Amino acid sequence: MYSQNYSLNSQLKIWMITLLVMIVLIILVGGLTRLTDSGLSITSWEVFIGSLPPLTNDKWIEYFDLYKTIPEFKEQNFSMTLNEFKIIFWWEWAHRQLGRLIGLTVLLPMIYFTIKNGFWILKEYSLIFLLVCFQGFIGWYMVSSGLVDRIDVSHYRLSLHLFIAFVILSIVFWKFLKLTNIKINHINMKLNSIKFFLLLLFLQLIVGAFVSGMDAGKIYNTWPLMGSSYFPDDSVINDLFNLTVFDDQSLVQFIHRNLAYLIVIIYFYMLYFVLKNGNKNLRIPIFIIGISLLFQIVLGVLTILSGVKMHYASVHQINSVFIILSTLYFLYITKYKENVY
Repeated sequence: MYSQNYSLNSQLKIWMITLLVMIVLIILVGGLTRLTDSGLSITSWEVFIGSLPPLTNDKWIEYFDLYKTIPEFKEQNFSMTLNEFKIIFWWEWAHRQLGRLIGLTVLLPMIYFTIKNGFWILKEYSLIFLLVCFQGFIGWYMVSSGLVDRIDVSHYRLSLHLFIAFVILSIVFWKFLKLTNIKINHINMKLNSIKFFLLLLFLQLIVGAFVSGMDAGKIYNTWPLMGSSYFPDDSVINDLFNLTVFDDQSLVQFIHRNLAYLIVIIYFYMLYFVLKNGNKNLRIPIFIIGISLLFQIVLGVLTILSGVKMHYASVHQINSVFIILSTLYFLYITKYKENVY
C-alpha cells in the first residue's frame, strides 16, 4: 500500500524484495531437490532441532538408518553408501533451512513494523506469514506421502506445494508493486484476458509439477510429435476425460505441451492489443513476457529431447518465475485508468 511516508515505503520495499529473492531461491533449491531425488532423505519433521545438521558420525548413521527404512531406499537406492546419502541429505536440509529462514524473515520485520507503525501492517502482511506456515505443513504432508507405500512423493501433493510457493511469490511481488509509484496505464483490452493468461500460467505450473512428480518428462523424448504421432500412441482420446487422466504419464505430458501452445496463442492475442493501442509504455513489458515465454518453450523442448537433463529442467522451472512476475507486472500497470497516481 503506497503512502506518503517515503521512509516507511523504502523499508517495506526492501523487506518485500528480500522475501522475493529468498522465495525465488527456495523454488530453485526445491526444484533441484526434486531432480536429485533428495526430498525423502530426511524422514521426520523436525521443526526446531532440524535446524542443526548432523555434527557427528553417529548422528549421520542415525539419519541414514532412518532413510533405510523407507521404500525409496529398499526398492531403488539399496546400494547407496553413507557418503552418497550425505549428498541428497544436504539438498533437503538446505531446502528446509531456507523455509525456516523465510518464516523468520516474514515474522520478525512484521512484528517490528507493527509495533512501530500500527496494526494496519499486521492486517496488510499477515497473510504472507500464514501462507508460509501453511507451506511448511504442506511440505511435510508431501514428504510423508513417500515414506510408506511408494518410492516418490505424491505428484498431487508436490503440485500443491509448488502452487502455494508461487501464490506466496505473487502476493509478495504484488505488495511490492503497491509500494511503488509506478504509473498505471490504460489499454483497450479487458483485464479478463490478462487474468485468463495468468490463470493458464498457474495451471501450467500445476501440470508441470505433475510431469515432474511422475517423471513423465522421461517418456516421449521427441518434439513436436510424441513418438511418431501428435497424440501419444499408448493412449486414446477418451482417456483425456477419465478421472485418472492425471495419473497417466503420457497424457500428463500431452496436456503440458498443449497448454503451452494455448498460452502462446493467448499471448499473441494480448500482444495484438498492445501494439494496436499504441501505448509505448506497455511494449517493453509485453515483449519481456514474450521473450520469457519463448525461452521457456525452448527450455521445455530441450528438457524433453535431453531426457530431462538437470540443467535444462532446473532453468525451465526457474524461468517460470520470470514469466509469472512479468505477467503480474503487466497486469498491474494496465489495471485501472482511474488509479493513476
